[in-house]
Amino acid sequence: MSVLSWLLDLLYPPKCVLCRKLLTGKGPVCPHCMDKLPEFDGAAPSVRFTSGGAVSFFYEGQLRESFLRFKFGGSAFYAQTYGAWMAHTIRDRLAGKYDVLTWAPVSRARKRKRGYDQSALLCREIGTQLRLEPIQTLRKIKDPPAQSTLADAAQRRANVSGAYRAEQPERFAGKRVLIIDDIVTTGATLAECSRTLLQAGASDVVYAAFAAPRIQD
Repeated sequence: MSVLSWLLDLLYPPKCVLCRKLLTGKGPVCPHCMDKLPEFDGAAPSVRFTSGGAVSFFYEGQLRESFLRFKFGGSAFYAQTYGAWMAHTIRDRLAGKYDVLTWAPVSRARKRKRGYDQSALLCREIGTQLRLEPIQTLRKIKDPPAQSTLADAAQRRANVSGAYRAEQPERFAGKRVLIIDDIVTTGATLAECSRTLLQAGASDVVYAAFAAPRIQD
């Protein structure tokens, strides 16, 4: 450990990304939380205009609270941990199914308000882990109400209709695109992004999301 790292740990003791208790060992998550990670099992949610996808976790409990701190609370550094977890899922479930790595972007207004685009941060870390440079293939040209404020799938689809524009289509034309998003609920955002990419020349689209709600039987 360098002197600088030692001093930083002394001044700002590392805390668990999930429960925020002080860490006594190595790694970003304490053993208790690691054992209780709500890993996503089963098939990923079906999303229109994609040929498949992968989800890392169920969106619940301390993981959900942790993610809200990442997305809205300024904890941008969580992307390093989340992105590494997502890269593991991608290697396991989507290997050989993509050529290009990209993300579902937020609007400029939302990025300015938060200080960063959370999906872009996740994508950057995933790219580091997979040794694949991310490409910005989409720009959000509208700033509609947040999807989480809308009650049903039809409203969410209408809310994002025409919200994205393809960027640098020559870099993904005829290629298979892996698009990164944070939370997949109805899949409306990912579907609109994927539709835009296919219309601009992508040969196929698959997705990876950090988490999805647990569907109650």
